[in-house]
Amino acid sequence: MEIEKYMHGPVIVITLDGELDSGTAPRVHEQIGDLVPAGSRVLINLSKTSYLSSAGLRVLLLLYRQAANNGTKLALACVPEDVRMVMSATGFLSFFTVAETVADGVLSLGA
Repeated sequence: MEIEKYMHGPVIVITLDGELDSGTAPRVHEQIGDLVPAGSRVLINLSKTSYLSSAGLRVLLLLYRQAANNGTKLALACVPEDVRMVMSATGFLSFFTVAETVADGVLSLGA
C-alpha cells in the first residue's frame, strides 16, 4: 500500500494505492493519523484502492471517529465499485460524505 499526500487548496488529499487489508491496515492507520492535523479538511481518494478487507473497514471507521473527535472534516472520493459494495453492505458508506471525483470531494469539504 502506497500513501500519497498533497494539498488541494486548503484540503489535504490522501490517496491510498493498493490493497487495504490486515497486512497494510496498521501502517496505513498510523501514517494517516500522523498526516492529519486536528481541525483540518481531509479527502481520502480511494481511486487506486484495489481491495478493502474488514481490517481496512476498521481503519476507515477509526479515521472517521478520530475526525469527529478532533474537529476534522473528512470525506471519501473516487470509491471503486467493489470497495463501494463492501462499504455499502456493511453500512460503513453511510458514515462518510462520498464524492465521485477529487474536485467534488474538495467542494464537499467547503473549499
